[in-house]
Amino acid sequence: MDKIAKLFLKISQKDRDLILSLLKLLDGKQTKGLNIVKVKDTDFYRIKKGKYRIIFHHEEREVIVDSIRLRDEKTYRDL
Repeated sequence: MDKIAKLFLKISQKDRDLILSLLKLLDGKQTKGLNIVKVKDTDFYRIKKGKYRIIFHHEEREVIVDSIRLRDEKTYRDL
């Protein structure tokens, strides 16, 4: 089981719905209003929403989600 699946098992249904709605917006290219910023010194981008961070990158017009993490001091390490 990967880290994203484990996170989904641990969090509440409300938080799961929030993350899934963000992923649907990102997949549908409806990024207006989302807090998307390029992560410094990498090719990754992040979306901030509450205590969660969605780390992703682009590959040939496709969005690849690399991780979904809880916000802490280690969030952007190991990218």
